[in-house]
Amino acid sequence: MSCGIAIFVKTPSLSPVKTRLWPDLGQRCSEALYLVAAEAVASVAEAAQQRSGMQPYWAVAEAEALHSDAWIDLPHLSQGTGSLGSRMAQVYRLLRLRHHGAIVIGADSPQLVPAALERAADWLASSEPRLVIGRAQDGGFWLFGGNVALPDGAWLRPQYSSESTADQFIVAMQRFGRWLQLETLGDIDTATDLPDVHAHLSQLAAPTDAQRRLLDWLDALPSTMGACR
Repeated sequence: MSCGIAIFVKTPSLSPVKTRLWPDLGQRCSEALYLVAAEAVASVAEAAQQRSGMQPYWAVAEAEALHSDAWIDLPHLSQGTGSLGSRMAQVYRLLRLRHHGAIVIGADSPQLVPAALERAADWLASSEPRLVIGRAQDGGFWLFGGNVALPDGAWLRPQYSSESTADQFIVAMQRFGRWLQLETLGDIDTATDLPDVHAHLSQLAAPTDAQRRLLDWLDALPSTMGACR
């Protein structure tokens, strides 16, 4: 059974991105990091596609950016409008119109590996109602997926960007299927998150080319900070 995976992204020229990094990295560096990290996440999804057949998409925040040069390497979906919960519900529905399983991820955990996405897709291939989540270290989640219709109210119930977002999300969704929990990953929100992401990228047994480029970018960051401001 097929599985679609949507990577949620914003376009730096049209929306503010990674604003919590701006005080330490500056706006230009923060935007550049965001794009390099998004490409790393996409490269992992494409590696999983080659192995498991899942189909990756960009889920783009801005309607005018659906055909932006930044997002031309994958098929596009529109996030629609409204809160994060509303937009995730919209993209999840679009994926399930095309695929049996639907997975949504962000661009903030570029140290993920194809095996994690493949495990999620394999879990959702069942005819049994199933859900999957990957928690983030800050209390949120870096991945959510399902193979069953989910009501909008369940998406809107959690308080996002809080230390208990993942717990609230599981409570809101728990009755709709059996759960699989993937490994917990860190994500890039502030400059203090960068050493952990760098360490995990350095330890990958088989990083993608885009993950290597991100690692090189992070290694060069101290010498490029002045040019980014």
